[in-house]
Amino acid sequence: MTDRTRPDTAAAPLVDLVDAPRPTFAQRVSSKSVAPWIFIAPVLAFGLVFFLLPLGYAAFISLTRWNSLSPPKWVGLANYEYLLFTDPRFWDTFWNTIYFAAGTLVIGIPLALVLAYAFTRAWGQAVWRSIYWLPYVTNVVAVAYIWQFLLDDSFGLVNRALGLVGLPGPGWLTDPSLAMTSIILIFVWMQLGHNLLLFSAGLSSIDESYYESARLDGAGERQLFWYITIPLLKPTLLFVLITNFITGLSYFVLMLVMADVAPRGPLRVTGLYMYEMAFADLRLGRASATAYILFTLVLVVTLVQLRLFRRGGVEAH
Repeated sequence: MTDRTRPDTAAAPLVDLVDAPRPTFAQRVSSKSVAPWIFIAPVLAFGLVFFLLPLGYAAFISLTRWNSLSPPKWVGLANYEYLLFTDPRFWDTFWNTIYFAAGTLVIGIPLALVLAYAFTRAWGQAVWRSIYWLPYVTNVVAVAYIWQFLLDDSFGLVNRALGLVGLPGPGWLTDPSLAMTSIILIFVWMQLGHNLLLFSAGLSSIDESYYESARLDGAGERQLFWYITIPLLKPTLLFVLITNFITGLSYFVLMLVMADVAPRGPLRVTGLYMYEMAFADLRLGRASATAYILFTLVLVVTLVQLRLFRRGGVEAH
């Protein structure tokens, strides 16, 4: 015999669910599943409008012939075929770009690393970092005119100083064999402060106990640098390598400003060639194809660098 007066406990949760009030709009918005998306929505909208949409539109334009004055005409892969297999100037600018990017890496990164390592053990670190940071924040047009004055063939201070010691001054910016090297040195000078600060930040994150233990084992400064600093600095080194190489492949502003005094041929990098095609010749489709070829090169090189430096820091040892 069952007790009919006992309440049905199984049905109680159903009643609670039916009678529970629905969450308000404010409660839904403030929930953990919705609130994060609201905070990052402006960033997502910015990336969609100013990155993804232009990227997709540039991909479409690269498959057309367009001068911005008439509707685009579909040509498929003709722009890519012309650049890769027909246009000789593209490959000239491509190798100029590789030479410029490689030169800035080979000279700039070791120099910045050595200076950062020396400044971590020097007096007045903030003063030195500020001095080396100034060229990076100086307007590139002002930098170009300063170096034009310094490297002028006849009246430049560099050639005048060489003349005082009996050495002939070369045409730093007018000699086709020296123009790109001079531009590389100027660019390294501009970027030195930026790279120095990045390496300084990476060096400050290395625990001093590693150096103390190595010194107790009899390690010298050279051994400390090669066997402790370099391995533990790999994440920072990877970041600096990738960002500097991307900058080197796409940079052309200094060459554009120096065009009045330097020969155009040796300084015509792919970025400058793309700029001239787009805004001087109004060949926007071919310029977009050039941009995508550069993008592919940057992507491939970045993936290779990530593969080579995938292990680094304390976790790798």
